[in-house]
Amino acid sequence: MAERIAETLQKKIMDRLGFYEDLGIRLFYRDRGAAAVQDSERPLVLPASVHSSTPNIQKEETLPKPAGKPSLQKIAPAVTPVSPKIASLPVAAGPSLFESVDKIADDTLLKIREDLGECTRCKLHSTRHKIVFGDGNPKAELVFVGEGPGADEDAQGLPFVGRAGKLLTQMIEAMGLQRKDVYICNVVKCRPPENRQPEEDEVSTCSPFLLRQIDTIAPKVIVCLGAVAAKTLLQTNRGISHFRGEWLEFRGRKLLATYHPAYLLRNPPAKSEVWKDLQKVMAVLGLEVKKGKSSP
Repeated sequence: MAERIAETLQKKIMDRLGFYEDLGIRLFYRDRGAAAVQDSERPLVLPASVHSSTPNIQKEETLPKPAGKPSLQKIAPAVTPVSPKIASLPVAAGPSLFESVDKIADDTLLKIREDLGECTRCKLHSTRHKIVFGDGNPKAELVFVGEGPGADEDAQGLPFVGRAGKLLTQMIEAMGLQRKDVYICNVVKCRPPENRQPEEDEVSTCSPFLLRQIDTIAPKVIVCLGAVAAKTLLQTNRGISHFRGEWLEFRGRKLLATYHPAYLLRNPPAKSEVWKDLQKVMAVLGLEVKKGKSSP
């Protein structure tokens, strides 16, 4: 007689499946052995990548499934950077956090926000005041991705509204744009206590919603503000100084990493370096770089 699964384990499994369904992942495979597979069953495969602790910049593609026993064969192609001047970043071996989060047809920011709901998927919900989903133009050509909300953001429910946010606004205006022209969001949607860096499980839980935001907006350029955003999207352990200001590719779009505005508040001389990075973005977006314009 088959052993019955404990109720606590059943609840954990149902909670996890509900979490995947919120992300739009509804098809899984499970290999229960040839004796247990019935013709009437639909084969399901659990995507282990969502809770992987060894991220990879490479995105795997599913190959046709051979006849017979259900299985999943994958191959990871090499990622070529946008600019021929640089090579792809070395990354840790293992599946990507994002490989199983594919584009969802007719997805919208409103639907993503509804799927997120009053999220309790990770421990950050226990100390937050408001979820900080994102703000700006839903069809923006430029998306800024930060680390996570701070105290001001947590209170208002909007990204980058504190001191660092005011500096970011100045940077955007120096580019000849306004905040309403771009889209701003973070890797995690809830404030980490004491503004600590998001932990690995918090990033892996929240990042699929960020990926859906980026796919839905379909920007021309993504600017990662700080190391956490850059390492999350690029799936690398290298420090931001190794690739800051260089064009890289993320899911077919141009990505550039630069320093976080909070870092600039502590290190004002770095503003000139960030301004050089933003001028590269302006050139790609066709914005006029005014002669003699200094950094914000």
